[in-house]
Amino acid sequence: MKVRNYFIKQSMIRTMIDEYLAKQFYRAEYAGVDVQKTPIGTRVIIHAERPAIIIGRQGATIKRLSQILEKQFGLENPQITVTNVENPELNARIMAYRLVVALEKGYHFRRAAFITLRRIMGAGALGAEVIVSGKLTSERAKYEKIKEGKVFKTGYHLDVVVDRAVAYANLKPGIFGVEIIIAKPLQPADYMRIRGEEELKQIELAKQPGESSVTITNVRFEDEDKRTS
Repeated sequence: MKVRNYFIKQSMIRTMIDEYLAKQFYRAEYAGVDVQKTPIGTRVIIHAERPAIIIGRQGATIKRLSQILEKQFGLENPQITVTNVENPELNARIMAYRLVVALEKGYHFRRAAFITLRRIMGAGALGAEVIVSGKLTSERAKYEKIKEGKVFKTGYHLDVVVDRAVAYANLKPGIFGVEIIIAKPLQPADYMRIRGEEELKQIELAKQPGESSVTITNVRFEDEDKRTS
C-alpha cells in the first residue's frame, strides 16, 4: 500500500469513528477523539464532559465500545481512555450538543440559544454565534441567528481561534439544525501590546548601568486604551 493511500485510509477510519461516537454519545457531551497507533495495539482517547456515560456501569459500555471498534472499524486491540474537556464552554461541539439536549427536553429554542450564548461569553470568548434552523414557529422552515462579540468568518483567525460545530435535534416538528461558532480568547502570541511612555521610562530607570536597550514585542496599546476608556 502506498504511503498516501495508507494515511487516507487512516483518516477515513478516524472520521468514521468520530461520527459514530458523536451520534452515540452526544448526551455525554462528546467533544472529539484521538486515535494513536502503539506497539501493543491502538490507543483511543475520547474527550467528553460526562465520561461516566461513556464508561457505563462497571465499565459495561466501554467494554462494548471496545468490541465495536475492533470488529466494525478494524482497530487492533483498542485501549480506550475517556478524559474530561478543559473549558467546555469554549468547545463548540459540547455547546452544540448541550443546546440539542435542551431542545429535545422541550426548552424554547430562543431561550435555549440565549442561555448558550451567555455561557460561552461568560467563559471569556471573544465572540460567539448561535444559529438554530428548522420549523421553529410554523410549517415553513427558517432560521434564527444570535451573535455577540467578534466572530471571524475569514482569514488567519479561522485556523487559530475559531471553533465551529453543527448538531441536530430530532423533535416532533422535524429535525432542528444547530450551529455554534466560537471565537476563543487570544493567546499572548496572537496580539501585540506596545508599552506607553511612562512604562518605558520605568524600564530605563530599572536597567543596570551599561545594559543595552531591548526590543519590546508581544505588547498592547496601553495609552490608547486609557484615552478611549
